[in-house]
Amino acid sequence: MWKSCYTEAYPSLSKEIFEKCTGAMNIQYYGDFCFKISTKPAGRATEDIVIWTDPLQKGAGLRSPQGQVDLIFLSHSKREEMKDVLKEETVVFDAPGEYAAKGVAALGFLTYRDTEEGKARGQNTVFIFESEGIHLCYLGALGHDITPELLDKLSGVDIVFIPVGGGDTTSAKLAAELVRKIEPSIVIPMHYKIPGLTLSLETEKAFCDALGNCPAQALPKLNIKQKDLEGKKMEVVILERGV
Repeated sequence: MWKSCYTEAYPSLSKEIFEKCTGAMNIQYYGDFCFKISTKPAGRATEDIVIWTDPLQKGAGLRSPQGQVDLIFLSHSKREEMKDVLKEETVVFDAPGEYAAKGVAALGFLTYRDTEEGKARGQNTVFIFESEGIHLCYLGALGHDITPELLDKLSGVDIVFIPVGGGDTTSAKLAAELVRKIEPSIVIPMHYKIPGLTLSLETEKAFCDALGNCPAQALPKLNIKQKDLEGKKMEVVILERGV
């Protein structure tokens, strides 16, 4: 699973050549569970593949990204609710399973949005996916601690997107505990209170305090290469809302 699609196609590539052939992954945050990730899984000289995660629901007070979308991860949102943003060529991953599309390899794992195996809020899918040699974990609307079996599957991920605002997902305290278990290089909080979002959530501060790792300022976006991950451990990156 964790072989890059590029290096799998060209197994003789050295690490140095691979880094020269790849660009920088671009990650922007639009509020709640919604990220826009622009990546070149087939190499720097190729067109971007644009990935969205759980576009914003109507009534959330904020807008989803606009324009191109090649691939969407839906952890808990319903496909029929996304008809206004889905294009004919958009690939949707919305259930547990093994996937590969547009150069992106992904695995989805069944979890729940509550501590009652979905009886209160329903199911959730945790996704792990790879592009440009970077391994990402999108926890979606996870509402409980993870099992040892799932933790083993998440071993080695570089970037984790984690809900931290409480409400209908993990509390700030549990989110911090999950990060310590997973031990990613970079942590990107989501699903927390920001200006314009109408949902009843806490800010990211309680999570940062619980983890003991709070950045001095937010970034407008994250541009990241595989080599940039070296030496990083559970580094929290707060992203401003994209426009």
